[in-house]
Amino acid sequence: MSAPAGAIGGGGTNSGTQGGKDGKSVYASATYSTIKVRQVSGPTGGKRGSLSSVDVNWKPPACWYEPVFTGQELKDFVDSHDGDGDVGIHESWFGKKLWTDHYRDGKPEHNFDDAYTVAPGYKDWNIGKDGYFWRSVAPDDSDPESWDCGKIMFWQDANVVPKVPHAPTPKMLAEYAYNKVEVPDTEIEVKPTAKSTVNLPTWIWLDKGKFQEVKVRAELPRTNLWAETTAKPVALHLDPGTDDATTFPASGDCKINDDGSIGTPYKNGDADKTPPCGITYLHATNGTPYHLKASITWQITWEGTGGARGNLPNGTFDTTQDMTVQEIQSVNR
Repeated sequence: MSAPAGAIGGGGTNSGTQGGKDGKSVYASATYSTIKVRQVSGPTGGKRGSLSSVDVNWKPPACWYEPVFTGQELKDFVDSHDGDGDVGIHESWFGKKLWTDHYRDGKPEHNFDDAYTVAPGYKDWNIGKDGYFWRSVAPDDSDPESWDCGKIMFWQDANVVPKVPHAPTPKMLAEYAYNKVEVPDTEIEVKPTAKSTVNLPTWIWLDKGKFQEVKVRAELPRTNLWAETTAKPVALHLDPGTDDATTFPASGDCKINDDGSIGTPYKNGDADKTPPCGITYLHATNGTPYHLKASITWQITWEGTGGARGNLPNGTFDTTQDMTVQEIQSVNR
């Protein structure tokens, strides 16, 4: 009998090496991927977080196919699991007979697609042939778009990517890697550091050394497919946390300098000058600080197998810090 995926193994994807949560869960469940992901450049320490796409309609791929077993490995899997596992995202087989009928004895089965197409059977697990059985993968099998990958596990000769909808591509891997990019929770530099003063400018900047691009590589084992997704910081937007403030520039969008930094560090004697990136608060805080939000825009590009390359939607990452603002202290004589 068949049952929805998720009854076997666990949810989510294994973004590290094959084996993940535990070997049985990865091989049994179509919610785990064998894609290997690693960060190859950029800051790695401290607090970090994921990007939010500026395109609200963009999302990483909902499903795809990838190689899982050689013929011998599939036979060993069925023997060791008593035939319990996912043959596709939304179809699980329990008991050895379904597996042996289709993959050993050549009995046709139906795919789990809209047309309920027929999948031809195989002889003796295709043992001795050079290639792999490919299976659909969906990180979230509750996503309605995960139903788009409805083929049950099928054979593909080695060194060939199957010509089916939702087959993996370098761009797909780049999109997958986008969702794994973590950028630093960069705290902006401000002056004055302790308390700002009403009607006097607060200077804001980011040094080049704290404002570095992040590159993440995704590779699909048993294929030659790979992609590197690069997030490059390109802009900073300031939200003072109150309407009673003036931003510099007026748009709140601080440009990136030629050396990769943003704004200009404060120097002695700059107190009465207008900062290239900063804020002037017009009213003091009263026990509750303003929440200054700095939104960093990251430009996303990618390159991959065979010289493929392109752009993905920009991402943003917000950091917030408290700003206490005091009244100007005057002295009466």
